[in-house]
Amino acid sequence: MQINIELFTINKRFPLTISRGTTAKTTNVWVKISEDGIEGWGEASPFNVGNYPQSTDIIQQSILQIAPSLQTLHPSQRQQIELMLNKAQIPSAAKAALDTALHDWMGKRAKLPLWQIWGLDRSNIKPVSVTIGINSPEAAKARVKDWLQFMDVKMLKVKLGSPDGIDADVKMLDAVRKEAPTPDLYVDANGGWNLEDAQHMCFILADMGVKYVEQPLPRGQEQSLIQLKKSSPLPIFVDESCFTSTDIPCLTECADGVNIKLMKSGGLTEAMRMIHTARACNLQVMFGCYSDSAIANTALAQLAPLADYLDLDSHLNLIDDPFTGASIEDGKILPNNLPGLGVQLSAFTA
Repeated sequence: MQINIELFTINKRFPLTISRGTTAKTTNVWVKISEDGIEGWGEASPFNVGNYPQSTDIIQQSILQIAPSLQTLHPSQRQQIELMLNKAQIPSAAKAALDTALHDWMGKRAKLPLWQIWGLDRSNIKPVSVTIGINSPEAAKARVKDWLQFMDVKMLKVKLGSPDGIDADVKMLDAVRKEAPTPDLYVDANGGWNLEDAQHMCFILADMGVKYVEQPLPRGQEQSLIQLKKSSPLPIFVDESCFTSTDIPCLTECADGVNIKLMKSGGLTEAMRMIHTARACNLQVMFGCYSDSAIANTALAQLAPLADYLDLDSHLNLIDDPFTGASIEDGKILPNNLPGLGVQLSAFTA
């Protein structure tokens, strides 16, 4: 098989601020795998969690280094390819792009969408949340108004962990709730609180009608997370604390659910393992994203019927996404009936 990569830069309509910083644009990697006249697409987007930085350059170079070895194999040899990628210890985002492209190729070869190959039911897909980044109360209200004009919002995910402290978090969240009293409300602190603040905030958030809190403490503080879970009136989800299925059994005491992302997990193959592992551990499942385009979000949307919560909105905040894929209908992200991922070049790119 032939492997080609291209870089593409995408710009956010509204820069997103979380506890670790602000992102306005990213340069992502588009992977194309060709064999038997069929081309499969995948995507890698850079991200940085603690001691796990994966830059565009690191991702690109890792794919270029492994590509000559992979070209001797056929896209249908996914087990052998996965063993080779694991042995090479390539970054998870690079692995995700390759694995996604292989799945896209398989679906196109079978002339079926992936969700149908897996026998999934799109009527089980939950509404997708849209994200409000850390900002002033006034700016947060303006962002809510923009989302409400853009689509039928069923769920709002609010980023907290402000460098100005939990009082600023409460004021911002209160502004969001007043502007949008109907949608369900969720909170993600991205590890921006200490234990004392997290304990205090969980009770405040519960009184404000928040459904769950995601990653209240930094990665590496899972022992403190056990203590928080015992006292919290809200379910606790972990994101930065959970990369792959091997992390999940150790999280049962400190979390009620896990956030699965393609870039952390290394692709759809591992994402499926994570779903089954989480269910076996009696944990809930949510899907998330980084600065992903429609390729990666449409890829994970193929598994959406298996998730309890969906946070696949990054491509909806782009002004120049080169791709189109899953559609937004009635507040839900729905994969289409096209074979493979069902992703195509957008009108202004084609």
